[in-house]
Amino acid sequence: MFVRKISIQLKANMFAAFARTFEKEVIPVLNKQQGFKGEITFATPGSRDVLATSLWDTQKNAELYNSSTYKDVLKMLANVIEGTPKVETTEVLHSTFHEISVAKPIAA
Repeated sequence: MFVRKISIQLKANMFAAFARTFEKEVIPVLNKQQGFKGEITFATPGSRDVLATSLWDTQKNAELYNSSTYKDVLKMLANVIEGTPKVETTEVLHSTFHEISVAKPIAA
């Protein structure tokens, strides 16, 4: 399994807008991608730093997404992010979880 790690810098006061856009627009696109297995996004309310990790069955499918649909995702997030996100692809060496729950949505 492979992971795409993306470090994102949000524009000031865009945490809630980013969270909404990611959930309502980006996740549905990811769910349609060949080989996509899941998404975990980390952020601290009030912070401008976000780490998004997407899980892929093969490196080939992760790279295919990166070279095609990822450009569309960046356009969806253009109003809430600053600069160009830093992307890395790594191999999963070990995982102990099968399902995790997410934090409750923050009031806008």
